[in-house]
Amino acid sequence: MRVLGVDPGLTRCGVGVVEGVAGRPLTMIGVGVVRTPADAELSHRLLAVERGIEEWLDEHRPQFVAVERVFSQHNVRTVMGTAQASAVAMLCAARRGIPVALHTPSEVKAAVTGSGRADKAQVGAMVTRLLRLAAPPKPADAADALALAICHIWRAPAQNRLQQAVALQTARTPKGRLA
Repeated sequence: MRVLGVDPGLTRCGVGVVEGVAGRPLTMIGVGVVRTPADAELSHRLLAVERGIEEWLDEHRPQFVAVERVFSQHNVRTVMGTAQASAVAMLCAARRGIPVALHTPSEVKAAVTGSGRADKAQVGAMVTRLLRLAAPPKPADAADALALAICHIWRAPAQNRLQQAVALQTARTPKGRLA
């Protein structure tokens, strides 16, 4: 399974591609950051994020895209930019028919470090260890993108089994009756 992880942001949008399956060693295919100038118009910044994500999709051909689920922060301006960059990533994937999964920051931290309250340094250290890298990817947005991809690879099989079980149960339940 090849997954493009996206840590959305307008100034720095982390991107990372990881390949592998749950229970086996994972391989980093690529990591980077799509940057936009803070003083550029919002529309131009969103276009730059789109171009950057499209380049990553063209070059790495992921089967899935994992995007960090935007959560409410105190700074509304920051959360708006993050949400807009997140939407661009989802749009780029949807345009190509690539499934998108959203993972919360605490879900990603828990999957990678064992604690949903881990700090950025702990996430970076575990990403480095899990992918057998010489050093943590910089900036932290890049390491976070890899963590998103790792989280999806590890959680997708269980999520798929749950979805299949729900679909099977729904199909077996006569209409109008509770399961």
